Amino acid sequence: MSQGPGAQPSPPSVYHERQRLELCAIHALNNVLQQQLFSQEAADEICKRLAPDSRLNPHRSLLGTGNYDVNVIMAALQGLGLAAVWWDGRRAFLAAALAQGLCQVLLVVTREVEEKGSWLRTD
Repeated sequence: MSQGPGAQPSPPSVYHERQRLELCAIHALNNVLQQQLFSQEAADEICKRLAPDSRLNPHRSLLGTGNYDVNVIMAALQGLGLAAVWWDGRRAFLAAALAQGLCQVLLVVTREVEEKGSWLRTD
């Protein structure tokens, strides 16, 4: 469908998965990468590769409900040729970079959080 003269192009859509169970690592990866690339099954496979001889895998919940640790996120990104960089606010160079305006931090607050005035979910 064509737009008339002077019409503004529609903004690109943003891919977003809502939090489900303890799968925040999967949702975070997919949201950052703007597409559904990872599933619980894929994360479980990464856990097995990270600790192949472990009966109780240290990289996820004992109940199998997710709660993957950062090693799973790092391995998932590495599999795509990407990397995560650790940023620690206690490190002096980060505080100095933020103070000088050399980097930016983006925090997205949902309408629900804004209205409740809390990050905690009660449902």
